[in-house]
Amino acid sequence: MSILPLFFLLLSLLPSAFSLSYPFNYSLHIDCGGLVNTTDAFHTTWLSDRFYSGGATSVVSEPLRFLHQQEKTLRHFPISSGKKNCYSIPTPTAGGRYFFRTFTVYDNFDGKSHSPSFDVSVEGTLVFSWRSPWPESVSRSGAYSDLFFYHNKTVVDLCFYSIATDSPVIGSLELTQIDNKAYDFESAKNSSNYILVNYGRFSSGSDQWGPGFSNDTDFFGRSWQSDAEFRLESVSIANGVTIKSISAEKPVANVEISPNYFPKKLYQTAVMAEGNGGGVLEYELTVDAKLDYLLWFHFAEIDVNVTMAGQRVFDVMVNGENVNRIDVYNKVGGFAAYDWSYVVKNLSSTTLNVRLDSVVGSPIICGLENYAIVPVDLKTIPDQVTAMQSLKASLRVPDRMGWNGDPCAPSTWDAWEGVTCHPTKDGSALVISQILLCNTCQFFFFCFVFRDLGSQGLKGYISDQIGLLTNLVSLNLSSNSLGGNIPSGLGQHSLVKLDLSNNKFTGYIPDSLTSSSLQLVLLNDNLLEGQVPEELYSIGVHGGAIDLTSNKGLCGVPSLPNCPLFWGKHGLSTGGKVAIGISCLVIISALGLGLYYCFVWRRRNDYDFGLPHEMMSLASKRNRYQRQKSLMALEMESQHAKGFIPTYNVS
Repeated sequence: MSILPLFFLLLSLLPSAFSLSYPFNYSLHIDCGGLVNTTDAFHTTWLSDRFYSGGATSVVSEPLRFLHQQEKTLRHFPISSGKKNCYSIPTPTAGGRYFFRTFTVYDNFDGKSHSPSFDVSVEGTLVFSWRSPWPESVSRSGAYSDLFFYHNKTVVDLCFYSIATDSPVIGSLELTQIDNKAYDFESAKNSSNYILVNYGRFSSGSDQWGPGFSNDTDFFGRSWQSDAEFRLESVSIANGVTIKSISAEKPVANVEISPNYFPKKLYQTAVMAEGNGGGVLEYELTVDAKLDYLLWFHFAEIDVNVTMAGQRVFDVMVNGENVNRIDVYNKVGGFAAYDWSYVVKNLSSTTLNVRLDSVVGSPIICGLENYAIVPVDLKTIPDQVTAMQSLKASLRVPDRMGWNGDPCAPSTWDAWEGVTCHPTKDGSALVISQILLCNTCQFFFFCFVFRDLGSQGLKGYISDQIGLLTNLVSLNLSSNSLGGNIPSGLGQHSLVKLDLSNNKFTGYIPDSLTSSSLQLVLLNDNLLEGQVPEELYSIGVHGGAIDLTSNKGLCGVPSLPNCPLFWGKHGLSTGGKVAIGISCLVIISALGLGLYYCFVWRRRNDYDFGLPHEMMSLASKRNRYQRQKSLMALEMESQHAKGFIPTYNVS
């Protein structure tokens, strides 16, 4: 699908801040490549560059030709940043309708005089395709493109995909929340299943106006071009018709109301065709014939003479087919707005012709909008997006591989480098089927650009979230420097081929790899250990292929050493652990008894043969008394021998 929107608003087009009350007040303006916050002449605050995945900043070649700062700077994404780069822009809630606008300019910022070819997607759906060479006016002065879409997450991904080696560019981007029912139209599916890409929007009877052109406010941030850029003057001349611009002499009713909030200025001017037979108005819009289109017509009876006369009727012709008869005055009355939409299908050319043919009186129109109806592309299942984002972080995937945004969408792109996707059985979403990040077997294009890529292996580990990839058929991460354990959830679903050879994985082989669906398992040249599950080894017996050689300590199957006694597939078996536990218990018990003998039992025996301090003191006193008593006895015996008889006083 190639979409070339022609809503090219040149350098003077800028969004302005809301100045009136508005039911949805979220609006974000980013100056891509800008280093500081700025405020423009329309009092809009532009944030410095942020929310991007990679790339580099630059300035246009001739910045003096641009009036506003946000048009002078840009971000570009060289091939070294990967083929897919994104802005991930936050939103206030998960769910809502948004108006999105981008400003794109080349202006030979890189000095190569070659405008780049690239695609742009919003939330996984291709919306803009830029192909070199650009029109000179667009390349030099830039172009604005806008769209409406429904969003059900808290982050909007605006992604750029490089064609060949070209660098996508972006000057500024704007995101505005609008009414959830805005631009609702009848279709086989809910209109939220489509993105409306603007292919032209004009206001009749006035110059271009709205945010960026004038101080006139459009709540949705829409800017309106002059109808003269689309009107076929030759038709009017050939029919002798005079094109007359008119303005309302009093306020017009039914303006700025939900859900579309069309501005009152849109209905204050109009053009009508006067001439013999009533007149004809004809417009020509360039489109892509492969798409359907939503035309939104705006009418109001603002001619005082007609409101007095009371009638104006004309037919609306689209590509020669009469699709409606409009009676403006009798349908809505004078000085009241009226809008009507029509879906154009099955185009056979790149031109969309809109003609207003008079029935009674002169045809009149206030404005017309043309939007390509782009079906929302399939997206990756949210759980698998989560898994891939975790893998990006754990594997330390380099920027050059472009792992940004949705892993699989848009389906017309090559998704993430090394990742293959396919739709689910019911066709409602996309799933990951293959991951090929072999350091020696992929990225031939990048090897041409980066000749030393072969020496730059991944150095992370496999996230446990890989178990969420329930549709993964093939995983090849061989010849890198990945470590850690093999996740326990790997292989438990649809995995058929697994190659983790020539890495630094440690630990044991998980039970999940015994899945009956596996036909190829290459785990050689790692640091794995433990007993190999017999169910895994049987893959080779039943016609598959398995290689477990050159690991740290795998054992237990033919071609590998026998496992030690009590050794299991997760290391020690249960019996071995029990035996070691009992042995440890015996050793600890013996050691405890020895310590008890040395520090408890032996001290107790020393106490039995040693007297306490108090008893030793008492014995000492007793011995001293006995010695004194003996000395007295010896002295009495000595006195008796000398004939000395002591005398005692008796009283």
